[in-house]
Amino acid sequence: MNKLVLIIGFLFFYLQSALSQCVMCKATAEAQAEESGSGINAGIIYIMVIPYIILFIVFHKKIFGLFKSLKNRDF
Repeated sequence: MNKLVLIIGFLFFYLQSALSQCVMCKATAEAQAEESGSGINAGIIYIMVIPYIILFIVFHKKIFGLFKSLKNRDF
């Protein structure tokens, strides 16, 4: 029971600090939107692409195996 309370408390404080960052991101995006706005867009693309690269590295054998099995499959 104590572990559950500890985990819930940790998640509450962690999420609260993560949500406080949204205000700073919004202020930065609004300031850059007046200028060019390309800096925040490049950052978002960088953050978005990294997990897909990691997943590809981890599962590349299964992905290529799937393509090979689909290629050899008779219809």
